[in-house]
Amino acid sequence: MPGAPYYPMQREARCPFAPAPAVRDMPPLGRVRIWDGSEPWFITRHADQRALLNDPRLSIDEKRPGYPHMTRSRAAMAPHIPELITNTDPPQHTRLRRTVNTPFLVKRVELLRPRIQEILDSLIDDLLAGPKPADLVQAIGLPVPTLVITRILGAPYEDHEFFQAASHRAISHDTDPEDAARSSRELGEYLGALLVKRMAEPADDVLSEMGARVKAGEMTHAEAVTMGAAILIAGHETSASMISLGTLALLHNPGQLALLRDNSDDPKFVAGAVEELLRYLTIVHSGIRRIAIEDIELHGTTIRAGDGVVFDLAGANYDPAEYPEPDRLDLTRRARSHHAFGFGPHQCLGQSLARVELQVAYSTLYRRIPTLALAVPFEEVPFAMDGVAYGLKSLPVTW
Repeated sequence: MPGAPYYPMQREARCPFAPAPAVRDMPPLGRVRIWDGSEPWFITRHADQRALLNDPRLSIDEKRPGYPHMTRSRAAMAPHIPELITNTDPPQHTRLRRTVNTPFLVKRVELLRPRIQEILDSLIDDLLAGPKPADLVQAIGLPVPTLVITRILGAPYEDHEFFQAASHRAISHDTDPEDAARSSRELGEYLGALLVKRMAEPADDVLSEMGARVKAGEMTHAEAVTMGAAILIAGHETSASMISLGTLALLHNPGQLALLRDNSDDPKFVAGAVEELLRYLTIVHSGIRRIAIEDIELHGTTIRAGDGVVFDLAGANYDPAEYPEPDRLDLTRRARSHHAFGFGPHQCLGQSLARVELQVAYSTLYRRIPTLALAVPFEEVPFAMDGVAYGLKSLPVTW
């Protein structure tokens, strides 16, 4: 079933964040044509994704011929990228994930909640003291997760403009291969220098922990650097997008915003609201990519060894078999089974941290600024669609 890959810029007037009708009208197993002309299989159903993302007959090894890369730049860089948790299968993936898993465990992340609350309250104080209208992306969305992930990783926040720009260029769909490689190299050199410093002067952060593993021979220097880059990029981009996009979605659904504001002191309600917003927005819009290493039968069709497979997360999160009336934002919905963080062994490492950041943000922002409103018509809010996760270029707000 040749066609164009889905991107959330194809929004519907009745549900601006929903998958395009063409995606939801597809059969459970079809084909799409991607940037290089290849036609990987396209999986949209929730149950099928659950089964296949746990299936060892699918590999995430992007060095394999036929792997359905997201961009030309990624395809060019893939042969040269060290082994990471993002491109290896078990047991190598299991070993690498274990090296960085501890700081992102639920108990460790919960200890950060008071600090995240302090950061958010301080940023809101600055926002309220400043001019109106303001850009919520720059005032709240980007600083919160960036301040948190730099503390966890051990990178100075003062360098955030450099690494935000470098990471954006490295993963953007619009970046040519040479610029992407140069940006990745600059980020690697920056983190490599920090790693050496932490190995000499350890602190309570991930770079220091990885430095100790490098000294012990449990990781290579290149693995630690590349892992640090992956954590830094993922740790600030996705949460920043969710804070701003979640605010836009709630302002677009004032009844649900009022419901959240009225229940902002109920941790259980707020946690459920975060899950529904993660489902509703599904910000990773480039799909999860795999390649078959053995034949797989699905719905009477054979996915052959060597075939690429793309999992459309929004398709699963809007599957009416799993979520009745999926186009409707319903903060009372039980949505924890969503695939916004993926599923299976490669499910997002930082999901516990993202949840806590969003719970603090959504329970605080609208309570402290109850008159928060868009400063421009909804249709004029500029979306940013060129990364792995979509977001907003800016969110002009007033109060």
